Amino acid sequence: MRILDTHLHLVYPDRFTYPWLSGAPAINREWTSAAYFAEAVPLGIESALHMEVDVAEKDIEAETDYVLTLPRIVGAIAACRPESPDFAAQIERLATKPGVKGVRRILHQAPDELSQSALFADNIKRLAAHGLSFDLCVRHDQLPIGKTLAEKAPEVTFILDHCGVPDVTGIGLNPWKAYISKIAKLPNVNAKISGIVAYSGADWTVETIRPYVEHVIESFGWDRVVWGSDHPVVTLTGSLTRWVEATWEIIRDCSEAEQAKLLHGNAERIYKVL
Repeated sequence: MRILDTHLHLVYPDRFTYPWLSGAPAINREWTSAAYFAEAVPLGIESALHMEVDVAEKDIEAETDYVLTLPRIVGAIAACRPESPDFAAQIERLATKPGVKGVRRILHQAPDELSQSALFADNIKRLAAHGLSFDLCVRHDQLPIGKTLAEKAPEVTFILDHCGVPDVTGIGLNPWKAYISKIAKLPNVNAKISGIVAYSGADWTVETIRPYVEHVIESFGWDRVVWGSDHPVVTLTGSLTRWVEATWEIIRDCSEAEQAKLLHGNAERIYKVL
């Protein structure tokens, strides 16, 4: 079955600046689309949406422009700064670029108050008029404030990244489990089955991550979940191949229709990939 990867990071240090990568030496190097698809295509991954890589602000639009020229990249989720008074102008420009499907502002490493201002919420509301989604990247303990933000912008489609970033090796399922159940009640929020292995330690197994993946799917339902690789972050505790194999093991007994929704169908609808 074909897979559409909704969360691929590509890194081109010769073109763009990535300030945060200096603190992540294990992946602080070039990660090209050619190298990714050499591993991905045999796994059934035929195409991908590029997820912004938190480049320096001066490179945000250039990153988006470049990745949309690459083979098998069928869309991009661009970086944005909703806390900025210049956000409206930025979104106007991004919305004119064919292939931009949505935007993201990384919040799981930002102070909680960043996303709670009136300006931030008002700017997120602007996305609806342009048909752009917002990828919501918050930690497990930030899920309540993520829910608040989504409630303030009911016309905007949100995609919760990385299963809500649970603390798998720390406090475990609770209170993450209850937070997921609550945010899933919002009809404008979807969930991305991605990133979970990065928070599961180097010795993770399918059974380590199964309760998290299954709870997200149970909470959101088969019509509101998408799949992402989170490559190359996935290589910190495994590999793309291992993550794909684990996904298949978890959904092995599900129907073909349910598998298709997770692996490509929902993504094509939610991100408007034609």
